[in-house]
Amino acid sequence: MTAQALEQRDLAVVIGLEVHVQLETATKIFCGCSTDAAEDEEPNTRTCPTCLGLPGALPVLNEGAVEAAVKVGKALDADIPEQTRFHRKNYYYPDLPKNFQITQYDAPICQDGTLEFNVEGERRSVAVRRAHLEEDPGSIKHVREGTRSLDSRTVSISRADYTLVDYNRAGTPLMEIVTEPDFRDPSEVRGFLAKLEQVLEYLGVFDSTRDGSLRIDANLSLVPADEIRDDGSIPEDILDEANRTEVKNISSHKGAEKALAQEASRQKTLLKRGKTVKQETRHFDETRGTTVSMRTKEEEKDYRYFREADLPPLEVAGWKETIEIPELRDARRDRFREEYGLDAESASKLTSTKEVADFYERVAEAFDPDLAATWVADNLLGELNYRDMTVEDVKGRLDEFARLVELVAEDEITTKNAEEVVLRRMLDDGMAPDDIIDEEGLSKADDDAVVTAVEEAIVENPDAVEDYHEGEGGAINFLVGQVMQKTGGSADPGSVNGMLRERLDE
Repeated sequence: MTAQALEQRDLAVVIGLEVHVQLETATKIFCGCSTDAAEDEEPNTRTCPTCLGLPGALPVLNEGAVEAAVKVGKALDADIPEQTRFHRKNYYYPDLPKNFQITQYDAPICQDGTLEFNVEGERRSVAVRRAHLEEDPGSIKHVREGTRSLDSRTVSISRADYTLVDYNRAGTPLMEIVTEPDFRDPSEVRGFLAKLEQVLEYLGVFDSTRDGSLRIDANLSLVPADEIRDDGSIPEDILDEANRTEVKNISSHKGAEKALAQEASRQKTLLKRGKTVKQETRHFDETRGTTVSMRTKEEEKDYRYFREADLPPLEVAGWKETIEIPELRDARRDRFREEYGLDAESASKLTSTKEVADFYERVAEAFDPDLAATWVADNLLGELNYRDMTVEDVKGRLDEFARLVELVAEDEITTKNAEEVVLRRMLDDGMAPDDIIDEEGLSKADDDAVVTAVEEAIVENPDAVEDYHEGEGGAINFLVGQVMQKTGGSADPGSVNGMLRERLDE
C-alpha cells in the first residue's frame, strides 16, 4: 500500500517491546567477575579474559541467573521447556568485545506468557512471546571536547567528538522479555513497564536503582485502524506490510511513553506529507525529545545465529516445580484487604513495594492492623515521600519506627507529638525515638498533672469560661490549647477536651 493510500485511512499505532532486564546475581553470567559496581570504580577494572572475549577463555553458566529466569517465567505464567540452549548472535559494536553475544535463539527459557496491568482504570493483558537469557554488552560514553571533567563532557551521540568504551558491565546477566505487538498507545507501554518492574522487584531478581538496570527497545508501526479485529488482534499480512521503526535504549517508563508518542507523531507526519516510513533503527535523544536515525534495521538473517559450542544444552524441566516464587503484589494486596480488613487505598499503598509490605506485616503482627496501617501507609510513607525517600533508605532503622508505633499504642506519647515531632526528627536527625522523647520532654503527662493544668486553665481564663457557657464553640479549643501549653504538649488533646467539658458542665 502506498504512503498516499495509507494516509487516506485512519491509522492505529502498533507497538511491541523488547525489555532488557539486568538480573540480580553476585557475579556475571559466564564468569566470576562481580556485578557490584562501586560508584567511583575505574573503567575496565571489573573484567577478566572471559568477559573481555580473549582467545581461549571459556564461559561457565551462572546457576543463579537461570533460577532468576525461571522465577520470571513462573510469574508471567509462561511455558518453561524441558531443555534450553544458547547461541552466538554475531554483530559488531564497540562495547561487544567478542564481536558476538551469547544469547538464546530458538529455544528460550520462557515463552508464551502474559502480564496484566491497569491503564486508566481498565485492565489490560499483553502477551509475552518469549523471555531469554543473554549477556549484557559494555557501556559507551559519547564525549565532546572543550569542558573540564569527563562527566560534563558526556553528550548525546549526535554531538560527540569521540566515544569511550567501558567493559565493566560486559557479561552482566540479562533477561530480554519480548512482547507481542499488543500495545495500541504509548500510555499502555508506561503502565506495562511499571507493572513489570514491580513484579521483578517482588521476585527479588531486579534492582531498579542500578544504572542501566532496565532498558527498552520498542518497535512501532502504523496500520489502518479498520484492519484491527474486534479482539484487538491484527492480521499477520497487515503487520508484515507495515514498515516499522525500532527505537532503542530507552531507559525509563516516562522516557518510553515520550519517545513512542514522538515517534508515532513523526510517522503520521511523514505519511501526511506523502512520504514513506523507512524501516530503520532510531535513537531517542532525551535532551531534545526526538528520535534520531541510527541505521537501517537489521533482519534476523543478519545476525548469523549458530549454536554456542562451549555451553551444552541446559535441562530445566524440573526447575519450574522446585523453584518457589514469593507472593506477588496483586495477591498480597487482596490478602491484606481480607486478612487485615484494609480499604483498597491503604492496601494498595502498603503493597507498593515488597519492602513496604514486609514492614507493614511486621508492625501488624505486634499491634492493631488499623494502627499499623495508619502509621506505615500515611505517616511514615507520607514523610518519606516529602523528603524524596523510600523505605529502602531507612531499612536499617525499621525497628526504631516499630518502636515509635509501640510508644503510641502503649499511650506513652501523644499521637500529635509522635507524628509532628518524633517521626520528623527521626528522619531529619537520625535519632532514635526514645532519645528524642527524652530530649524534647515529650513523655505523656500523668493524670494528676493534667488535672492540675485543667484547673489552672479554668481559673486563669474566666472570659473563655464565660464564652463556653454562652455557647461560643471556639472557647473550648482555646482552653485545650492552654492545657496543652502547660503540659508541654504531653497531654492527649482528646482527653483534655473531655476533662474540660466535664469540669465546666458541673
